[in-house]
Amino acid sequence: MPGDETGGDRHRRRALILVENLSVPFDRRVWQECLTLRDAGWEVHVICPAGGRRDTEREAVIDGVRIHRYPLRAATGGPAGYLREYGSALWHTVRLARKVGPVDVVHACNPPDLLFLPARWLKRRGARFVFDQHDLVPELYLSRFDRGKDLLYRAVCGLERMTYRAADVVLATNESYRDVAVRRGGRRAEDVFVVRSAPDTERFRPVPPEPELKRGKPHLLCYLGVMGPQDGVDYALRALARLRDELGRTDWHAVFVGGGDTFDAMVELSRRLGLADRVEFTGRVPDADLVRYLSTADVCLSPDPRNPLNDVSTMNKVLEYMVMGRPIVSFDLREARVSAGDAALYAPANDESEFARLVALLLDDPEKRALMGKAGQERIGGPLAWRNSQRALLDAYAAALSGGGRGRAGTGPRR
Repeated sequence: MPGDETGGDRHRRRALILVENLSVPFDRRVWQECLTLRDAGWEVHVICPAGGRRDTEREAVIDGVRIHRYPLRAATGGPAGYLREYGSALWHTVRLARKVGPVDVVHACNPPDLLFLPARWLKRRGARFVFDQHDLVPELYLSRFDRGKDLLYRAVCGLERMTYRAADVVLATNESYRDVAVRRGGRRAEDVFVVRSAPDTERFRPVPPEPELKRGKPHLLCYLGVMGPQDGVDYALRALARLRDELGRTDWHAVFVGGGDTFDAMVELSRRLGLADRVEFTGRVPDADLVRYLSTADVCLSPDPRNPLNDVSTMNKVLEYMVMGRPIVSFDLREARVSAGDAALYAPANDESEFARLVALLLDDPEKRALMGKAGQERIGGPLAWRNSQRALLDAYAAALSGGGRGRAGTGPRR
């Protein structure tokens, strides 16, 4: 475990982490950051929404981390719904931040790019501001809503610029995001730290496969993750229909683990494609069941289509497939290749027929599947290991405390 990088102060440093779109510790990246800071000697507080079925307590102390949760109804019904959601979240965040009291660092995680508002308020009271950029919100807007560069797009670009300007240092999830912070955000390269997400190796450990999960078929295909408009579950289902219809393969059962905005629509699409007897939707499941499915899967699916967000984003599901030693079929995305390397086969972007062909190729080649799975585990244990991100996180905090962000570049392009 990295040592204390917070300096030699006699008092214990206090960090306040702000999250809006997931509860904690369900947000695994944030939870790993919390534990890393705790182990480095920080007193860690988190403000986040309460979960629906888990993380429901309004106040909790878990493994020494103090979590303050608030009720939040997810947006529905267009822009007005998002205004209600974000307005409520900001009000509760400020209310709970007052309760927490003075902190040395406020660490705000997007989306949305609105948490710079309470962070800036805390900066005026002596805190340093670490911006943890989980998503590129302008690209998320383009990819999720398909409305083009309209007035709302320009608004989210403006909010991103204000967040960059307010931050003392920026955490980027990969080099592509780091490039955006420097190029579009005008940040100095030395003020942007790559803190990659990484699977929890205590949570994800293979167990003996359970053939009954294959529902009488020789092979199991598995998808794990969120089901939103930009996540490509529809591409996966159409590829499976092609696997059956174009390649004549009926020797598989598929399980889709997770939930999201399009869950019901994806169940309906599977019925329309005639896949209801071959595809199982579990919704969100306990960790133990998730590990059972991944340990039994022969091939894992990463069907995120190429769009402005996906091409430059690191997909957590890819990393989780890798730590479990599973071979992957993915569309050819820039950051998918950076993460998976030889642990995946890559279909041309959004080509469902080729995606299906690569699934069939792996089903017929158990030796290749084993080699790919081993390659993935080696990458997770080496260059993509969380210990590397721990060091970067603590370096970012040390930079923030020592005045990171002073004299940041003013000549970089702002678009």
